[in-house]
Parts: sequence; C-alpha cells; structure tokens
Amino acid sequence: MNRNNSIILRVESLKKYFPIRRGFFQRISGWVKAVDGVSFEIEQGKTLGLVGESGCGKTTVARLILKLLELDEGKIIYQGLDISDFTEKDMKPHRKDMQIVFQDPFGSLNPRMTIGLSIEEGLRILNIKSSRRRKEGLEKLLKMVGMSPDSGDRYPHEFSGGQRQRIGIARALSVEPSLVICDEPISALDVSIQAQIINLLKDLQDQMGLSYLFISHDLNVVGYLCDMISVMYKGRIIESAPADKLFENPRHPYTISLLSAIPDAEPGKKQEMKLPEVDIPDSLILLPGCNFQGRCSIEEPRCREDKIIFEKVGEKHFVRCWKAA
Repeated sequence: MNRNNSIILRVESLKKYFPIRRGFFQRISGWVKAVDGVSFEIEQGKTLGLVGESGCGKTTVARLILKLLELDEGKIIYQGLDISDFTEKDMKPHRKDMQIVFQDPFGSLNPRMTIGLSIEEGLRILNIKSSRRRKEGLEKLLKMVGMSPDSGDRYPHEFSGGQRQRIGIARALSVEPSLVICDEPISALDVSIQAQIINLLKDLQDQMGLSYLFISHDLNVVGYLCDMISVMYKGRIIESAPADKLFENPRHPYTISLLSAIPDAEPGKKQEMKLPEVDIPDSLILLPGCNFQGRCSIEEPRCREDKIIFEKVGEKHFVRCWKAA
C-alpha cells in the first residue's frame, strides 16, 4: 500500500469479534467475526466507498475507526498517529477531526433541542469558539448546506427528511473536521432527494478539502461519488480498486454479481450474472477458506480449504480470489 504523506487514514488488519452466548448461564459457544482483518487507506481530499450487503460489517468498521467500539486486533493510523489504543480521554482532542453523518437523520437529532443547539453542541463540548462566534458560524453553516439562516430556532420535526440530513451534515462540519464518515447517509431518503444530498457532499468536499469514508450498498451512488471502492463480504474486504476500474473490470464473483444486479437504463436488457440458487451458509458458522463459498459459481474444493490471500491484480486493484488473481 502507498504510505506517502497524502494518506489521512490507514487501517491495518482490523478485527472485531462478538461472542455468541447460549443457555441459562450464557456461556460463549462461538464468535461472530463482524470485522475480520480489514485493511484500507484514504487519501487526503478523496473518497473511499465501502460497499456490501447488510450485516457484512461496514458500520462496525466505522465505529472502530471512531473509537466507539474497542478493536480486538489491528491498527488505526490517523494523520500519521496511531490511535489504536487511545482511551476516550486520549481521543477527545482528536474528536473534532473525525465526524460522522448517520443513516437516520431524525433519530440522530435530539427532538427537544433546536437545530441551532444541535449543530453547536460539538463546539460547546469541545470548548471551541465563543458564544458569539458560534452563532455567526451557525448561520454560515446553514447557508453552506442549503438551509435558511433563520431556521436555527426550529425543531427537527418541523423539517423534511432531506432537510434533516442537511442539518446532520452541518452538525458534522461544525467542528471543521478533516475526515467525515458517511454511514448510509441517503438510504432513508426519497430517491428525489438522494441526488441533492450526494451533490451537496461532493460540493462540500471541493470547498473544504474533506476526506470521506462513504458506506453504502448502492453501487450507482458509490460509483459517482467515490475515488476508490472496497467491496466487503462477511467481515472481509474481497475486492478493492479505483472506482472506474472496478466498474470496467470487476474480478471477484461477488463484485460481478453486485454490478450485474444494477438496473440497466435499457428495459429488458439481460443481466450477465446472478447469485446461484443455493443454500447460503449460516453467517455464524466460521468456515475455513473463502467466505463466499456456497454462493460462488466458480467454486472449487480448494476454495473451501485454503486461506485466500488478498492479491494485487492491477494498479491499486486487489482481489481475494485465487481464480481471479
């Protein structure tokens, strides 16, 4: 991996396992490998898209990076600083540099607080700026995200879903972060509003030089917004490449099936590949070999036995499939 000074975030072999408890005494009978050796990096001012189906571990990765969950193994390097073992006290000076935009814009806002107070909350907690400067900054932020400057005295229920997500974005930007994690920020919005929010995020990135980790299951959106894309399946990244290369030449069978499922603009056009109709292995059962076994159309005995290495197949293009490498 590239290790030059333009890398704002690098994670190495992140692991997070959750215990499976059963019986009256709640003894541990197994482990869910929510995140199992995830590595990637994000360049300054760029966007990495992390895609995959629900339950693959995308949000857990985000929580580990923000130190909202303690990791079991691995490293988190932010702007050259190893924050892997930081306590909450250690993290406080760095909280303003890493912010998150949540999936549910209504659930992430306190219904008893005006949006002005919600946006200023981070500044108050971190003792950033005086009261007067916070008020001035509030008006500027609201204008920046396309909201009326005088809407700060209103409450979340008075706004639409798209407006609430704009408020959530303003709150994340209030402390002037360098990295923003967008956790499915448009999945709860109407299709007509989604494009507006995506374009807003892109405009803000250009204006402020932001870096994004964009978590989604919508490949169309990820292809438009992101510079790099990492495809995640059952806790592991199985393919990673620049966005254009991933769409032009996907190598892993799972990536190919995801791309083939994107609706085509031409009605009735035949899709190239679909997941085979087979029994999907229980995600709680830890099987050796490839995580995609049981669903793969090119599976062989070796796939169920050998450790599958994340191999380079092109410029910045890696795949976890020995047949695709």
